[in-house]
Amino acid sequence: MPEPRRPAPGLPREAATHPYVWYAAYGSNMHLARLLHYIDGGRPPGSARSYPGCRDRTPPARSVPVVLPGAVYFATESAVWTGGRGFYDPAARGPALACAHLITAGQFADIAAQEMYREPESDLDLTEAVTLGRSELGPGRYETLVCPGALDGVPVLTLTAPWRMTEVALREPSAPYVQHLAAGLAETGAWRPAEIAAYLGTCPGAAGHWTTDAVLALIDPD
Repeated sequence: MPEPRRPAPGLPREAATHPYVWYAAYGSNMHLARLLHYIDGGRPPGSARSYPGCRDRTPPARSVPVVLPGAVYFATESAVWTGGRGFYDPAARGPALACAHLITAGQFADIAAQEMYREPESDLDLTEAVTLGRSELGPGRYETLVCPGALDGVPVLTLTAPWRMTEVALREPSAPYVQHLAAGLAETGAWRPAEIAAYLGTCPGAAGHWTTDAVLALIDPD
């Protein structure tokens, strides 16, 4: 089993212009197949939305399991999955399990644009996110960039909401969404089903609604 990696804190300013970034996905984009709809364009299975894709259609060079400081929690209402969406609070008590995809900085900008319901057309200035650890591009649900550190000198970046976990009402995630996240974590090969079930069952918003056994039944119905 691959060992999950942890981003190293502290990045020099010049890291903001690195041609590559590690996109740390903690939600549905942990799945490479789903992420490729953001890169290649198209409509993921079960989704009502089609994505235009990135300007550069090259697939990720690598994907590795990572553990981020902070927590994944569920809030608001997902139009795709129903139930709570996954968000990341770097200041909350965690940990947060994720999959980091090595892509170009331009591809990350294009994925961010699509998450913000915008057309991919320009790169992002990552200086603030890389040097300060955070950059708010707007008030939307995934318009805040967070940089928890680096892997091999390459910045790790993810997308989340501008609010703290304590500033929003938590919402229980749906069974299809929990199953999808569990499958994404399993795809990394870093965590056993029981570990995945215990983790998802304790994420704020899921805790108190999803038990370890209930999540495990979604992972392995038999």
